[in-house]
Amino acid sequence: MATAAPPIPASARVRIHRSAWLSILGQAARTPRGRIALILVAMVVSIAVVGIFYTPYSPTAFVTAPFAAPSSHFLLGGDNLGRDVLSRVLAGGWVLLIMAAAATAFGVIVGGAGGIAAAYLGGTTDSIIMRAADVVLAFPQLVLALLLVSILGPKLWLIVLAVGISHAPQVARVIRSATLDISERDYVKAVELDGVKRSRIMTGQILPNLVSPLMVEAGLRLTFSIVVIAGLSFLGFGQAPPAPNWGIMINENRIGLQANPWAVVVPALLIAALTVGTNTFSDSVSKVAIGAERKSEQLTLLEGRSTGNGS
Repeated sequence: MATAAPPIPASARVRIHRSAWLSILGQAARTPRGRIALILVAMVVSIAVVGIFYTPYSPTAFVTAPFAAPSSHFLLGGDNLGRDVLSRVLAGGWVLLIMAAAATAFGVIVGGAGGIAAAYLGGTTDSIIMRAADVVLAFPQLVLALLLVSILGPKLWLIVLAVGISHAPQVARVIRSATLDISERDYVKAVELDGVKRSRIMTGQILPNLVSPLMVEAGLRLTFSIVVIAGLSFLGFGQAPPAPNWGIMINENRIGLQANPWAVVVPALLIAALTVGTNTFSDSVSKVAIGAERKSEQLTLLEGRSTGNGS
């Protein structure tokens, strides 16, 4: 007679899920798509973070002729006011990255908490949270951000808050769907029978098992944050001139494309590379996470069969 496989305790299952996200990130980074995506992201982030310390000239100094062509002294030429394009490119990305990361973190945290609470608590809580999400979803992301900024003024913290709020409903919907499935698992039901508080179940049992969808959502929302914040800067809602900013550079220098296209092309390419890299890596993480979930389901099925044969 076959020996019955010992059941995996609920606490062990949670530990497995808590450590799985490192494995998922590592596997995604080793795929060809993930490797290329990380190279793109690392290149742009390095330029934005380190570049500010290596600017040849002051990003706000008038050092050459307006829309001057590239030369040995000015590798990317001059912008519309005669400032060094290379210096402004090197100094113009770090604020965009910080704002995008902060908006993404805010949106994922608020949306994730709302989605978990709506699915697990149900009833009136579910209705209130999801109807509020529907109201926010009625406004396109850029329109909602423009509405808040135009009313309260183009403050950087307000832009971060507006973009984060626009992400929260979409994250909440995804996490709510995943929570509905996880809350019916045996290890969650076992903890409920022990009389553990609902808040502890949500943070200790459900949240660790939502790491994979949260990682995917964070990557996707970061992509949208970059695009929306850069778009707001392009429209003039962001850092005030003469501060260097990739979105502002595209807007300021588009009238001189024929004279010196590098003032527009380089910041646009950097934003595009960062967006494509982030989105591609998120896609790789999503595929790896789906594969890991399928393997977990197969192992659970095999455990059930083994236990049934042993009995």
